[in-house]
Amino acid sequence: MGQIRIIGGQWKRTLIPVPERPGLRPTSDRIRETLFNWLGQTLLGCRCLDLFAGTGALGLEAASRHADDVVLVERDSTACSQLAHLIEKLKAQDRVHLVKADALAWARAAVSREGRAFNLIFLDPPFGGQLLDQALPAVLPLLAPSGQIYVESDQAISPAQAADWGLLIERKDKAGAVHYHLLRQDG
Repeated sequence: MGQIRIIGGQWKRTLIPVPERPGLRPTSDRIRETLFNWLGQTLLGCRCLDLFAGTGALGLEAASRHADDVVLVERDSTACSQLAHLIEKLKAQDRVHLVKADALAWARAAVSREGRAFNLIFLDPPFGGQLLDQALPAVLPLLAPSGQIYVESDQAISPAQAADWGLLIERKDKAGAVHYHLLRQDG
């Protein structure tokens, strides 16, 4: 088992375990640093959703930077167990909520069940499938009017693709095989 660290905020340098799981690819320190430079160093007042949470690195980084509410959705039992332990260790149960569920099923049900409005949604599904094409439409109803969606993918999202989802690309970059994008609703 490997580990990564939270790179900023109140839990800076806290280690996050990375279980050996096929397709688990935690967001690198470099990419998270770039992302949180784009977003700003504090997320005070934000409600965040980390769908396909995996190690929880994105959601925990947001919570470390004072996001008010973070929901981590992950289906893998080992990853959930490690996340639950880390949330308890950080004493973050009041604002970091772990849901063991299939990400797409949870997102689709959350629209009618909870009507949540998230300011920031992290989408980092396993590469090599059609999950992103299914996940983006599923989370759009959960996005607050001025909210943003962060996406990691094995392929770049074009402006035309983003427009098909009613989104604009605010920022994008690439590190190795990972393309990462910050999107917002068009209009």
